[in-house]
Amino acid sequence: MTVRQAENALQVLEYFAERRRPATAAEIADDLGWPRSSTFKLLGTLAARGYLYEPQGRGGHYPSPRWLELAEQVAQADPLPPQVLKLVQDVAAETGETTAISAPAGIFAMFVAVKESRHAVRYFAQVGDRVPIHASSAGRALLAQMPAEERQALYRKMDFTGYSATTPVSPERIEADLAEAAARGWHQSNAEYTPDLAGVALPLPVAGRRLSIVVVGPVSRCLERRPELAAVLQRQVGRLG
Repeated sequence: MTVRQAENALQVLEYFAERRRPATAAEIADDLGWPRSSTFKLLGTLAARGYLYEPQGRGGHYPSPRWLELAEQVAQADPLPPQVLKLVQDVAAETGETTAISAPAGIFAMFVAVKESRHAVRYFAQVGDRVPIHASSAGRALLAQMPAEERQALYRKMDFTGYSATTPVSPERIEADLAEAAARGWHQSNAEYTPDLAGVALPLPVAGRRLSIVVVGPVSRCLERRPELAAVLQRQVGRLG
C-alpha cells in the first residue's frame, strides 16, 4: 500500500533528477499527468518547507540544497564502510557485470550501492531498487543471515507470487534453496523475478549490518558463468576479513 501524497512528493524529486533544469507548475502537471490544482498545492507545500526554490524568479521551481543536506546527514549517521564501496567497484571491474550491495527492507532486498556493467546489454539497476527477498539470490543471501524464527515471520507476510517457472513459491522451497546454497557456498538465481537474468550472491560480513553482495547479468552471458562469478565474489569478499 502506498500513500499518494508521499509518492507524489518523491516523484517530483525523481522528475527533477531526470529533467535537470527548473520547471513551472504547469509543466510538471502536464509532464506527470497530474491535475494542475493539486500540483500547485504540492509544489507550494514543498516550497514552504524549503525543498523547492525559484532560481530565476518566475522561471520555475527547482529542488533546493536542503535535499542534499538532509541526505548527507542521514548517510553520515549510518554509512557503508569505504571498503564495501570499493568492493563493489572491484567486483564489477573483474566480472564485467552489474554488482550491487543489498540490505533488508521488509519482504524486499534493497540495493544500497550499485556499479553497473559497461556492456550494452546488462542489468540496469540503481540505488533504491528493490527485489523480492525470497525470489532473488541477493535476497536469499540476506535471509540466510536471519534466525529461523525471523524468516518464518517474514514468510507469513509474503504472497509468494510466481514471477516465473523458477520462482520459489513456498517457505519449504526457500528453506531448501538456503540449505543448497549453504552446501554449495553461494546463492544463485535464474530468472526468478526478472526475466533473462542470472546471478550469484554472498552474505557480506560487516559488523552490525545485514548485507549481501550480488553479481547479475543476462542469462546468455552469466548462467554458465555462475561458478566463476561466485569464485570472484568469494575471493574479493574474503579480503574484507
